Amino acid sequence: MSKFLKGTFILLIAGLITRVLGFIYRIVLARSIGEEGVGLYMMAYPTFILVVTITQLGLPVAISKNIAEAEVRKDYAEIKKILVVSLATTISLSIIITPAIILLAPILSTTLFTDQRTFYPLIAIAPAIPIIAISSVLRGYFQGRQNMRPSAISQILEQLVRITLIAVMTKAFLPYGVEYAAAAAMAASVIGELVSLGYLMTTFKLKKRFPLRKNFFQFAQQGKQTFLDLMEIALPTMGSRMIGSVAWFFEPIVVVHSLAIAGVVAVNATKLYGSLTGYAMPLLMLPSFVTFSLATSLVPAISEANSRNNHKLIAYRLQQALRLTFLTGGLAVIVLYVLADPLMQLMYGSTKGAYFIRLMAPFFLFYYYQGPLQAVLQALNLARAAMINSLIGAVVKTAVIFLLASQASFGITGAALGIIVGFVLVTILHFATVLKKISFPFNIRDYLKGFLVMGASGWLGFWLFENILLKEHLVIRVLTSISGMGISYLVLLLLFGLIKKDELHRFPWIGRFF
Repeated sequence: MSKFLKGTFILLIAGLITRVLGFIYRIVLARSIGEEGVGLYMMAYPTFILVVTITQLGLPVAISKNIAEAEVRKDYAEIKKILVVSLATTISLSIIITPAIILLAPILSTTLFTDQRTFYPLIAIAPAIPIIAISSVLRGYFQGRQNMRPSAISQILEQLVRITLIAVMTKAFLPYGVEYAAAAAMAASVIGELVSLGYLMTTFKLKKRFPLRKNFFQFAQQGKQTFLDLMEIALPTMGSRMIGSVAWFFEPIVVVHSLAIAGVVAVNATKLYGSLTGYAMPLLMLPSFVTFSLATSLVPAISEANSRNNHKLIAYRLQQALRLTFLTGGLAVIVLYVLADPLMQLMYGSTKGAYFIRLMAPFFLFYYYQGPLQAVLQALNLARAAMINSLIGAVVKTAVIFLLASQASFGITGAALGIIVGFVLVTILHFATVLKKISFPFNIRDYLKGFLVMGASGWLGFWLFENILLKEHLVIRVLTSISGMGISYLVLLLLFGLIKKDELHRFPWIGRFF
């Protein structure tokens, strides 16, 4: 099995475990601090993502790409320069940004957000900034060498620590107020990131090919060209993420102010936003662990192929990624659409948010495509084009949210529609940009077959859920329906020739059954 497939498979398994653990975290969080607490948490979380994006400066992708190219040349001195320059850059930025977020928290909570209680979660996120800055550099290093195991294990460790601490910490602080409980949830995430960093540093020390601290400042001073090479990829990449992060940062602000125009009071707006982004969106984004794994593996794999001018291999790996995205994303869409209400009831003890899942699930197939397409653009030195596409999508999304959510007839549904329009537009623009650079066959007949398989499997899942005899046992009904959809989906894919047996042979454990 190739390094690309092996790395993707490792990240897929880790991504699945991480997302399941993340859902357990969300469930515990929702049950511990309620809809209002989740709303406060989710209002502060985009700020956290924004400051992390600024601190990382787009370096993880640039590190992965440049180290993959240096590995081909066996230039270990350059690899050390890449690490040294990246660490020096991110640590310097975190030293500036961490105190800045602490000082700005009172202003952000009182002026931009309509709920002043966001001050406490905002303060709680500050210690995570330097931790994530260093972790991201180490992850980029391992990914550049196409060794995905350390990144995978570190993500699992981080989630395990969060889940272990969340119930205890929120319970301890909830008597003081829901805002303190939301801040405690943020603090649990910070401790999880710290444990993850400890593992990455230990693994790097055990497997390093060179002493990092030896002549650190000398390498930093000699790394001007290395810094420029990194920035050529990092800045447009950061631009894309910055646009997404800024749009996400303003999203709760635009939503709550739009809802206020529509006549919704602040507390209710917080609850509605919590239902959309704290309940529905995590479930819709759960399958994206597949596309995240593909995107992470694609950057070094395609960079390596591009450095050798192997355009045939680039097209082949892109086709692999798009097919896997469609097949896994298709199953996720039908499961979420058919079982929106029972899934929400099982996870959160409430069906709030199920409406948003049914509304958004059919369009989320576009969202699942976005990660791999953006990774390809970054690996082919088209990060600037990806940034422009993201900017267009962010502007359109924000405008649609404001126009629709401010009308009483749409309300929070307008926010959901704006989010859909944003990611669908960005995916279409990414795909058009890739087609300009790489010519590869696009088999429409296979996609039509795929939609037919989705429809048939979805109908079977709905029939099983509605007609199973044990109607009082919701868990059994949901598991039966999911199993029926999954089995029928795989069988139909094999019958229609959308998956070949020889392709399944390549995967460990799974291949032996075929």
